[in-house]
Amino acid sequence: MIENIDKRLRADRFRQRLATAMQTSAMSQAALARTIGVDRSTISQLLKDEGARLPNAQVVGECAAALGVSADWLLSLTDRPENTADILANALTVTKAPRALVDEQIFAWHQEAAGYKIRHVPAALPDMLKTDEMLNWEYSPHLGRTAEQAINASRDRLDLMRASQSDYEIALPRHDMESFANGEGYHRGLPADIRARQLAHFATLTEQLYPRLRLYLFDARRLYSSPITVFGPLLAVLYLGRNYLAFRDTERVTSFTEHFDNLVRQADISARDIPAHLESLKATL
Repeated sequence: MIENIDKRLRADRFRQRLATAMQTSAMSQAALARTIGVDRSTISQLLKDEGARLPNAQVVGECAAALGVSADWLLSLTDRPENTADILANALTVTKAPRALVDEQIFAWHQEAAGYKIRHVPAALPDMLKTDEMLNWEYSPHLGRTAEQAINASRDRLDLMRASQSDYEIALPRHDMESFANGEGYHRGLPADIRARQLAHFATLTEQLYPRLRLYLFDARRLYSSPITVFGPLLAVLYLGRNYLAFRDTERVTSFTEHFDNLVRQADISARDIPAHLESLKATL
């Protein structure tokens, strides 16, 4: 929302911000005057005039462009000095993603969001909750990642979650867990004894770490979600397979947060019921 301020105060802020921008960009009065095509005395007047008048829009715009800031910032219409292109560039970034969601970039984002709630819809079953033998079966060398690397990364991720002050919520489709228990689809060929121990491991961790860790299962026939992670109010990351699409603007982070919270509200299996549900799946093997 635009702040309604007195004209004299706005003019004073303009002079202060113009001086700050010139100092930051190491641009002298003479250099700025040459760049925007005015006399040096004009720049001097902009900086020293104590009245309530502001320069015309063309001069403000040319000063902003020359100094790499936004005209809105010079005029106190925003507190962000970046121009529109820079704001958009910072609001949306594309980062390469490895095969598993346990890489250095993910760790960096977790550390940045320490103390905030982390909301996560994994691309598959969450790696940090998997047993070593499960990871050994899954991350074979032909995927470009050794089992040892996956195991160590998953342990580090779980240790980070245990040590941080962040609550961690995970939501995934109910059929993914059931397909795993039945050895179907992606997990076809995974021995039943490994599946049974993995389900027991899931149950143990979700019971031991509750309420810091909360797992929910939703019905994908009614709801859909791409793999996403929301790092508090700071960042929302969409997993595309080969890349992460990261959003930092408030509107989109809020939208992703609301999407995740809807998955939790409509979950078929709540966090409190997860251990018993997993034990019931294990009993069918």
